[in-house]
Amino acid sequence: MSDKPITVLGIESSCDETGASVCQDGTILSNVIATQEVHRQYGGVVPELASRAHMQHIVPVVQKALEKAGINARQLNAVAFTSAPGLIGALLVGSGFAKSFALSLNIPIISVHHMKAHVLANMIPEQKPDFPFLCLTVSGGHTQIVMCSAPNQMEVIGETIDDAAGEAFDKSAKLLGLPYPGGPLIDKLAKTGKPEFIFAEPQIPNLDFSFSGVKTSILYFLQAQEKKDADFIKKNLPDLAASIQERIITILLKKVKKAVAQTGVKQVCLAGGVAANSGLRNAFKSLGEESGWKTFIPPLEYCTDNAAMIAMTGYYQYLDEQFSDLSVSPSAKASW
Repeated sequence: MSDKPITVLGIESSCDETGASVCQDGTILSNVIATQEVHRQYGGVVPELASRAHMQHIVPVVQKALEKAGINARQLNAVAFTSAPGLIGALLVGSGFAKSFALSLNIPIISVHHMKAHVLANMIPEQKPDFPFLCLTVSGGHTQIVMCSAPNQMEVIGETIDDAAGEAFDKSAKLLGLPYPGGPLIDKLAKTGKPEFIFAEPQIPNLDFSFSGVKTSILYFLQAQEKKDADFIKKNLPDLAASIQERIITILLKKVKKAVAQTGVKQVCLAGGVAANSGLRNAFKSLGEESGWKTFIPPLEYCTDNAAMIAMTGYYQYLDEQFSDLSVSPSAKASW
């Protein structure tokens, strides 16, 4: 291996964030994100609009990431990009740019699994876990417990059988009449509320999760209460938010506790967009302190979709020479 630094450009375009980041020898030098506001009026991400916005943003975002890192494109050793899972049109924009850019520089491309990158976001801060570690990965589309034995050696040991935790937050927020994205609003409201209401807790075997029953429980409860008082939600909004949040967090952390007991691994990480939830972050840290675990949570900017985690994952794959050829195709779904 050369003594020269290994510099990887990471590109993220799996949903509605266009991101570019530069990682050099395992250190993030820049992390630039362009957020798409156009989806708010539709109550969710519109794939076609997301793809168009990526096409508008990707060149200036990459240029800014290189400038902030103080890196010339000719110093890059590889270009890493999200190949799966995600919105196929959005992924095609990022992969197409990455291939073209790498080809123009005569450097390799690295195809990155988005959810594995969320796990390795825990390797970005100075305080990082030792291997092996467990990671609870929670996002809008995924809820998983991952055993990470090495940067490029991961195994899903538990996952949702229906809705993800992020979906449970957003769908519950919709039932409360909150605008999209509703998850952060539940978090905000919960800070001034108390968990006065009890919702169903699905009993799922092993380390798997289920959130569809929680959502149904909330729906039926609200319907019953609104028949008695049409203003029930309005009068109890903070308490309802706190109750919903506590139930989802309880489900998540019970499974984490079970995973630690089963594996004996006491280095435990949190990752994914829902890892930005303050209630989950605090409860996760508290459980770690009570249980004698070492817990790790990435800073907020590395929890939601970002290119720094793609660049970091690309760096580790570069070390293992896990390169892709130009025939690699993005996929809306991805296996481990």
